[in-house]
Amino acid sequence: ESERTFRQAAALDPECAIAYWGMALSNRGNESRGRGFIEEAMKRREKATKREQRHIEAWSAFFKERDKEKQKDQRDWNKKRHEALIKAYEKLLHEFPDDLEAKALLCLILYESKSKDVPISSYYAVDALLNDVLDKNPLHPCHHFRIHLWDYEEPENALNSAALCGESAPAIAHMWHMPGHIYSRLHRYHDAVWQQEASARVDHAHMMRDRVMPDQIHNFAHNNEWLIRNLIFLGDADRALQLALNMSDLPRHPKYNTLSKRGSAYYGRLRLFQALEEFELWERALQLEQLGYLEPSDDAAEQVKQKRFLAVANFRLGNVDAGRATLEELTAELEAVKAKQEAAGEEAKKKAEEEMKDEKAVKSLVDAEKRKFAEEIRRLEPVVHELQGYSHWANDENKEALEAFKKDSRLSKSVLAEAQLKAGELEEALKTLRKNVTDHDKEVIPLAHLAFALWQADKPEEAKAEFKKVHELSSAITLSVPLFARLAPIAASMELPEDWRKPLERPADFGERPELGELGPFQWTPSPAPEWTLTDHVGKQHSLAEYKGRPVVVIFYLGHACLHCAEQLQAFAPQTEAFRKQGIELVAISTDSIEDLKLSQEKYGEEEFPFPLVSNESLEIFKAYRCYDDFENLTLHGTFLINTQGEVCWQDISYEPFMEPEFVLNEAKRLLHLIEAPTQPEATVQTVP
Repeated sequence: ESERTFRQAAALDPECAIAYWGMALSNRGNESRGRGFIEEAMKRREKATKREQRHIEAWSAFFKERDKEKQKDQRDWNKKRHEALIKAYEKLLHEFPDDLEAKALLCLILYESKSKDVPISSYYAVDALLNDVLDKNPLHPCHHFRIHLWDYEEPENALNSAALCGESAPAIAHMWHMPGHIYSRLHRYHDAVWQQEASARVDHAHMMRDRVMPDQIHNFAHNNEWLIRNLIFLGDADRALQLALNMSDLPRHPKYNTLSKRGSAYYGRLRLFQALEEFELWERALQLEQLGYLEPSDDAAEQVKQKRFLAVANFRLGNVDAGRATLEELTAELEAVKAKQEAAGEEAKKKAEEEMKDEKAVKSLVDAEKRKFAEEIRRLEPVVHELQGYSHWANDENKEALEAFKKDSRLSKSVLAEAQLKAGELEEALKTLRKNVTDHDKEVIPLAHLAFALWQADKPEEAKAEFKKVHELSSAITLSVPLFARLAPIAASMELPEDWRKPLERPADFGERPELGELGPFQWTPSPAPEWTLTDHVGKQHSLAEYKGRPVVVIFYLGHACLHCAEQLQAFAPQTEAFRKQGIELVAISTDSIEDLKLSQEKYGEEEFPFPLVSNESLEIFKAYRCYDDFENLTLHGTFLINTQGEVCWQDISYEPFMEPEFVLNEAKRLLHLIEAPTQPEATVQTVP
């Protein structure tokens, strides 16, 4: 988006040198591209002001390609060019001392150079320079990197920037996200949630307005998963689940969003597991599995997580046979891996001894071979121990269960404490729970577990003392979930109302904020597909309206002369019947004239092409679907899935065609199934006024 802004300036004034400088800075992480832009800026620098020339020259030196013969040590070269950039900006400020942008950029350079072996010698000195900028312009977006500056040092020092960061660039979701770093670091989770929700809403509005797919936006998945984490910390089960389900609902893409990549699919599923488990919503978990959520995965690690989670849900619900079936399956997997490990070790030992290796070398080779299986064993072993614990519980073998649970170092502390209580180790259980509270400051779930355990242990005064801490943080909790519903007797003993949640009072330093609803929706939903009526090669008209109530895949291709387009059509054509069996139609929109469309038909052979090819020679519909680069004046390839409501629920727009029809078909089945089986109520801004 930063580059696009400067490209727009260059489109209006192609000789504007500073526009190309801006494009270069937008690509600091993509140096070859940045270098090309700064070279264009240098060509035009004589038309720029002296001040602009200094900015351009500083970055021209920075982007200069390394001479690998003279500068063999890349790390040292990188350090020196960052030091030179700092010096260049100090020199610029000697000449132009009132240049606020130079001061802001110098601070950014100082911060970013920290990771290039140029340490920050004084955080307060950098902060003073940033405050020079903010004294003149209190809403300068340098609040962003001022937050980064103090995040791991003294987060309290950035509270004033946390209050103003979003307002300094309100259309940029990341600027609302950044204060969440400070508030989370300070365990102010209600305030962190406000910021992260604001970021999510701005991103959702942007994506729905500008027809950008989720996960094509920087930081989107990370912000939303962190928001869910913090909602869980606050006990807000309703909205944590809503957002986790929405992340799981989002369209997936093989390049940037699958269960094996760190995008919405991965994080949505991860936080969905967490929310369901933390709030003990076991029946809901099995319902969601039936609805297509928590589906099996080709990724081995994800599959173990899924099996483990569903087994725990079954054990918790008394479905012991189902839980034990999974335990037996995973135990067999573990034993098979261990057997392979031993066999590989023996084979390595035999080979090494045949080669007359010494004892140390033999051991090294055997260990190296065995390590190849270590990750898989580490993945399976703790899960098997945990499920053995649940299996023992089902037989009322509480001491055996505790021993099994103790072998799982990743086990939830609340489950460990539960096992200790059942085994008669009350003081050990309370010790476990108290340490968990200390380790998770200002989180309501550990406090709720401790309060309930004390109440069950007939320690009412201690239970009430811990419940008071829950009450102080209770504004957002979902009272109906088992974790909080069982605290009702404690609340009643303290003469609190049935809805005992305490309304939130924001600290004064939080500042003035807009209404969250003004920033955008809490959840992403697909955007309406632009209507079209276009003509095929025999003069027959086709329109999007014809497909009303039926899903359709719309392919935008660049005409009969485009070899890659022909390959895409040839890839999708044989799958036409597979799509139609799922009730999905296909249509392709071409840049060709109606006459040239006939050539596409002829290339397919004697048979009629299996789905309509229509003409959009004017490119009007290409532009409406964003399959057009305004800066390069070039058409782009596009593949769109339009659902039964006429909304674009999946898309790929690129300089190259999407060549995976099987992925589109499988993703269409998943997305269309989710539409038919809605799982979520409308989101609200707050649980409690």
